[in-house]
Amino acid sequence: MGKVIVLTGASDGIGAAAAAALGEAGHTLILVGRSPAKTKAVANRVGAARYFTADFADLIQVRRMARRIRLICPRIDVLANNAGGVFTGPRMTADGYEYTFQVNALAGLQLTHDLLEPLLVARGAVVNTGSLAARLLGRLEPDHLDGRRFLTPMRAYGDSKLASVIFARGLHQRYNAEGLSAVAFHPGVIATNIASEKGLGLHYVYHSPLRRLLTPAARGGTNLAYFAAGVAGATWESGRYYSARRQPVKSNPQVWDQALCDAVWDRCSELLDLDWL
Repeated sequence: MGKVIVLTGASDGIGAAAAAALGEAGHTLILVGRSPAKTKAVANRVGAARYFTADFADLIQVRRMARRIRLICPRIDVLANNAGGVFTGPRMTADGYEYTFQVNALAGLQLTHDLLEPLLVARGAVVNTGSLAARLLGRLEPDHLDGRRFLTPMRAYGDSKLASVIFARGLHQRYNAEGLSAVAFHPGVIATNIASEKGLGLHYVYHSPLRRLLTPAARGGTNLAYFAAGVAGATWESGRYYSARRQPVKSNPQVWDQALCDAVWDRCSELLDLDWL
């Protein structure tokens, strides 16, 4: 039986590739992207039930979109938080947070909170797309999660992906007893448009002949589809982090610091004014 899957970051890269695989497998897809034209094109190509667009650098758009999704989805089997990228900076969003951290982490937490009720109704799952950068570059400081301290673009990216891993573990700890499962995974070093802005060091890797050395987006999409279509307790274990080879591995040591994880969860919830069920 197919699942109802809300997939963000679906207009390009591994999100679009995962949408194709999941659509072919017969799942009901609700796609989310930033570009209306690109998201519509993917939705039409994979036969998605609906698609929505929102700029994750604007939390008002995220909240508004979540309300619209709830109207058509009384139950959601899977929320795949896949949207994200590496951006120049540091720079702040209109909401007052560092751009990369908001787009990659805070907006996904906001959407998860706003869709929590239909996820719990379905005893569903949250799948967060992580990155090796969480282990190599991430170092979270709970008192400075709004990003007002100077961060290099890659440090901001590592922090945001580390937060996504911590959020998955936090969801497991808080809601697994109610039937919700959560997992984070590294899709691989994928040839996508993740570093599209000029001025980033990675731009010259992802948008040059060196791109040929990276893993094709289709393979990363296959990994995302594997976790989205999988079954917690059988395909993967809730609360864990998985490598690109789909093996449970340890991420950044901060993930195993319970006091820090709780502080990150509480501070991000405070920043977003989230009242969890």
